[in-house]
Amino acid sequence: MDLLGVGSLGIVILTGLFAGMALAMQFSVELAAFGAKSYLGRAVTVSILRELGPVLTGLMVAGRVCSGITAELGAMKVTQQIDAMRVLGSDPVKKLVVPRVVAVVVMLPILTVISDAMAVLGGYSIAIFISRISTPIYWAEVGRAFTFENVIGALTKPFVFGLIIALIGCYQGLRTEGGTRGIGLATTRAVVLASILILVANFLLTKLLVGLFGWEM
Repeated sequence: MDLLGVGSLGIVILTGLFAGMALAMQFSVELAAFGAKSYLGRAVTVSILRELGPVLTGLMVAGRVCSGITAELGAMKVTQQIDAMRVLGSDPVKKLVVPRVVAVVVMLPILTVISDAMAVLGGYSIAIFISRISTPIYWAEVGRAFTFENVIGALTKPFVFGLIIALIGCYQGLRTEGGTRGIGLATTRAVVLASILILVANFLLTKLLVGLFGWEM
């Protein structure tokens, strides 16, 4: 958890912060055209909770963690360390796969919450210094965005994304062949496949959540 989760904290914080700032600038321009700038806090928070927070965090962690898992297990595979574990009676899945899956599935929702918080703070900085929206109005709208439906969506997606990242990384690592070149190819495949599956899973989960909750602003 420390290596895969806490080690990803820096990139997650930066991603959330600048995503929130960019989103707030875009929404500020569009909402101003309708005289609805006061809704900036809600628009940013809803977008972050439902979509951008989980997806961006998942993609960033996939790039860092999935590649690391694949490279580490791939190196063990091509140097026959995994075969040696089997000879000694150890189960590679229990020793190598399960701890990584549990770590990513537990830590990704926590990282997503941190990323969401940084995005809302980034939006707040734009609201105050550029859009000239008062602090009470911004945070009041942020509070209205924290509905049960939005929070459930924000916490459900990271669990699924974490499972995808860990399983793809472990699978590609354990089937690595061809020496150091094979490790590089497996790492690339793992990151690309995990990223694509995260986007596909996000669409399916969004469709499911819209059907269950009828998400509305």
